[in-house]
Amino acid sequence: MYVSKRNSNAYFVSERRPTLTSATETCPHNFAEMLPTEMSLKIFSELDIDSLCSALLTCKLWHHIIEDSDHLWRNHCLTVQAFCQQEIDGDIQNGLSWKVTLVRNYRRGFLKSEWLRGRYSNIRSADELLDRNMCSLDVETWGEILEAELER
Repeated sequence: MYVSKRNSNAYFVSERRPTLTSATETCPHNFAEMLPTEMSLKIFSELDIDSLCSALLTCKLWHHIIEDSDHLWRNHCLTVQAFCQQEIDGDIQNGLSWKVTLVRNYRRGFLKSEWLRGRYSNIRSADELLDRNMCSLDVETWGEILEAELER
C-alpha cells in the first residue's frame, strides 16, 4: 500500500498492484514481469497444486496473476472432481470460485482416494490414524468406502 496526497491537504491510501512496466519493481529474474500475463499463466498452468500454492506466495505479482486466474484452479479442481463430484458440483452451484472449491475439497478428495485404494484397510484402532491428515466425509463417501472394503 502507499499513501499519496490529493489536492493540498487530503491523503488517501490505495493498494498498489504490481505492473509489468514498473522500472523500480523490475527484477531480471522474474519472468512474469517481462512476459505477457497469458504466457505467465501458461507457465503456471504446468505446476501441480502444491507448486501452484507455493508460487502464489512468492511475490505480489505472481500472487495477483495466480489468484485472479480461475482457469488455473479449475484445471486442478477437475482432477479432484473424480473423487468429490457431489461436493464440487454443490460448491460451483453455490457460486464459489474454483479456487475456494479446490481448497475445500482437495484434502477430502485425496483422503477418499486413499481409503478407496485400501490404504487404511488394515487399521486396527483410531490411534493409528492420529498422525494422518483426516477430515470429515459425508455419508455417501463412507458408503463407497465400506463397499470397497467389503469387496477386498
